[in-house]
Amino acid sequence: MTTSGNCPNSTAIESARAVVAAMQDVSDYAPTNPACSAAALRELVSNLALAEETELRARRALEVAREQTVEAAIRLHNTVLETKVQVMAQYGRNSPLVHAVGLKQKSERKRPARRAPAAQ
Repeated sequence: MTTSGNCPNSTAIESARAVVAAMQDVSDYAPTNPACSAAALRELVSNLALAEETELRARRALEVAREQTVEAAIRLHNTVLETKVQVMAQYGRNSPLVHAVGLKQKSERKRPARRAPAAQ
């Protein structure tokens, strides 16, 4: 990736690799800029391959980390739900601890209103 953030697309990369491969067969190529030599180009291709492998491993590590995060969140959620049940079972549905774990106490629940019989 370039420092300006404008990464060439995969077609341009493959085209560049083809140029580097073609330059390996040119025996009398002698650029004035040593950065453009066949050896320097081979090294750049090698560096790109290493960077792509590193990126692939990092992506896989991110996927694994996301999976572990989701699994941990599910375990936490399920255990907290079970904890709420355990609190109600141990202390009763009207205990202040029921309210402390985020549930309504039995005494806080509103009773349903009676319906008047339908007039015929």
